[in-house]
Amino acid sequence: MAEGSDRANGGLVKMDSTESRWVFQDEDDSDEGGVQSSYESAEEDNVEQRLIRTGPRIDSFDVEALEVPGAQRHDYEDFNLRRSLILVLQTLGVVFGDVGTSPLYTFDIMFNKYPISEKEDVLGALSLVLYTLILIPLVKYTLIVLWGNDDGEGGTFALYSLICRNAKASLLPNQLPSDARISSFRLKVPSAELERSLKLKEHLENSALLKKMLLILVLFGTAMVIAGGVVTPAMSVMSAVNGLKVGIAGVEQGAVVMITVACLIVLFSVQRFGTSKMGLAVGPALFLWFCCLGGIGVYNIVKYGVIAFKAFNPVYIYLYFKKNPAQAWMSLGGCLLSATGSEAMFADLCYFSVRSVQLTFIFLVLPCLLLGYLGQAAFLMENPTQNEQVFFSSMPSGVFWPVVFVAMIAALIASRAMTTATFSCIKKATALGCFPRLKIIHTSKKFMGHIYIPVINWFLLVFCIGFVATFGSINEIGNAYGIAEVGVMMVTTILVTIIMLLIWQINIFLVFCYLIFYLGIEFLFFSSVLAGVRDGSWVLLLFSAVLFMIMSIWNYGSKMKYETEVKQKLSMDLMLKLGSNLGTIRAPGMGLVYNELVRGIPAIFGHFLTTLPAIHSMIIFVSIKYVPVPVVPQNERFLFRRVCPKSYHMFRCIARYGYKDVRKEHHQIFEQLLIESLEKFIRREAQERSLESDGDGDDTDSGSEEETSFSSTLVAPNGSIYSLGVPLLTDYGCLERRSSEASSSFSQSVDDAVTDAGKSLESELSFIHKAKESGVVYLLGHGDIRARKDSWFIKKLIINYFYAFLRKNCRRGIATLSVPHTNLMRVGMTYMV
Repeated sequence: MAEGSDRANGGLVKMDSTESRWVFQDEDDSDEGGVQSSYESAEEDNVEQRLIRTGPRIDSFDVEALEVPGAQRHDYEDFNLRRSLILVLQTLGVVFGDVGTSPLYTFDIMFNKYPISEKEDVLGALSLVLYTLILIPLVKYTLIVLWGNDDGEGGTFALYSLICRNAKASLLPNQLPSDARISSFRLKVPSAELERSLKLKEHLENSALLKKMLLILVLFGTAMVIAGGVVTPAMSVMSAVNGLKVGIAGVEQGAVVMITVACLIVLFSVQRFGTSKMGLAVGPALFLWFCCLGGIGVYNIVKYGVIAFKAFNPVYIYLYFKKNPAQAWMSLGGCLLSATGSEAMFADLCYFSVRSVQLTFIFLVLPCLLLGYLGQAAFLMENPTQNEQVFFSSMPSGVFWPVVFVAMIAALIASRAMTTATFSCIKKATALGCFPRLKIIHTSKKFMGHIYIPVINWFLLVFCIGFVATFGSINEIGNAYGIAEVGVMMVTTILVTIIMLLIWQINIFLVFCYLIFYLGIEFLFFSSVLAGVRDGSWVLLLFSAVLFMIMSIWNYGSKMKYETEVKQKLSMDLMLKLGSNLGTIRAPGMGLVYNELVRGIPAIFGHFLTTLPAIHSMIIFVSIKYVPVPVVPQNERFLFRRVCPKSYHMFRCIARYGYKDVRKEHHQIFEQLLIESLEKFIRREAQERSLESDGDGDDTDSGSEEETSFSSTLVAPNGSIYSLGVPLLTDYGCLERRSSEASSSFSQSVDDAVTDAGKSLESELSFIHKAKESGVVYLLGHGDIRARKDSWFIKKLIINYFYAFLRKNCRRGIATLSVPHTNLMRVGMTYMV
């Protein structure tokens, strides 16, 4: 589709790599920007179609990428009422546990350092809590941030993935234009009318500094999410166990710590059972918890009066700060804890739909939280000295022990909310090359995204126990908790602002209002929690810094390795000089050479040629590539291209996966899918070459990735042939006239070419089947990198020691590829960077 028929010249005209192409698009899909395949099924012949102008042509991978089915639907759409009710319970059990247990400790920490002197202090603190709940979890996350999901995926890396797709902001240079043709890509190019979107896109793509700053911001947010996964279980479980001190006078803090450690061990031991099973099991328990929270709040309001409702007047916030500015400022750290779990609500979105999360929060979670806080405030105004374990002290004595039991269950559930968010975040970071490879277990056969990472699970357990044993009090842990939460919130605010400007194209005044308002609030909270760093919060900051360094080193080393492989790839001149036998013996069989390059022949292949006594009769360079989309449909998985002339029998295959895809295919299934896609590619190539009218049809890809190839015509479902060499068509009448003439001029040449092309096609397909029957061997190149002797000391330290240590201890590529050992052949190579 890269060459065109020019009626005036009577021959074929090559299209430059920067020219646009014309393809079919259904009228109904024109608004979505989705590119339709030029080869549609016969059932769609009657669909009204028109030609549209697409982006510039880069390489022949675009031919394969144009096979686009319908967009992927979300797993949870169009469920019946029973399924919706089950989904609400699962949503409660997985998403809202963290924010739902915040009433256990919020007022305790707010009034920890400063006692209550009068009722106005309670009203001011309550007013802060109420408006924090309304502005952050409700307005910011539920009504704004949730819509920034990446095709159902939430979290820091989902936002980063969405930005990378629209502005090519990734630092790893393995992007292909064909990636934008994946149906789940849903690329929305900024409109020409909004010049600021185009300018922002241009600056982001051309500035290496901005790309690095964006990546640093994302890695910082990810480190804070993982840190939150450590401190959340410690905080939630200990605050619930503290209720025993109210019910049993002899219980001391040491006993609380031991019981908390035991509960944490149980919690992380059952994590492996998965999100669906656990979510459905604990959903009813958390529903009961919210009912208890709301019911106790109503009881306290009735018993102590409705004066607490005055806190909805924001004037009390002003009076609170005016009277006790230092106390009010310090209490902001505790107030922030009322909004904990907001980021988990977004990060866990991959498990559920946006609508289910929004409706559950607005109509169940938020009302119960507001009633709970109003009830506690009403109790404190009448009992100002009982500012410890406020929730347990305020409940009726007749329901004390049942509610304590439910609170402990809810605290364990809350701990899972951040743990599942951590698993989801790490999987996305791994897929996008920012975290070492780890073993990931998919816990649901029905729904993708339900995962469990054993190493991270036990890693979190060890550090949780360390936090509990070291601090032993929710007051010190609470300050560290606030640092982790507000850090992620600030990162999310900045990333959503970029999405508003680049993708949503919202009025710039509204965007800056959002940025200044929320970033200002979060900086105020951040300044408050930083004041308690000396009390022990520095441990969490150190922990986050270590995580940040691990991710930065891994990303830097991976980028250096890929760029070095690109520089040292084999030249096509060398391959042509070696001839079709590649300077060795071509033995029957098929060799799958795994490498990371998406263009060119990797240098490791030269080692195979010099090390092995013979090479296989058919060679396929397979590159496993993660693209910044959640899911790549199976029939869009593979992209093929010839690497050398046809007699070499060498192809390049890119197997594309989204960061939500499950890569658990058996090697025989993978081989079958790959070969079927290869046959499909060869048949299409033969069909397109049969439409050419001169000798250029025998030319093949000589290794230049920018060189265009394949046919110059577009075959419509009704058999019409359209020229792609016409620069820019002005109207449909001209288009139809030229198309009719092109069809007439080509008809005879097509008939003459079919017979010869058919023989060549059958011969090549037969060759593929014979190679497959002779056996498939996986040729795995294991490449390491070392810093040059003249490199800076810091670079040597990072590459030769830190990155080497991570590569040595991460999950090997052979394990993630599920390569059978009996069919495996490995060659090692060291690159100097």
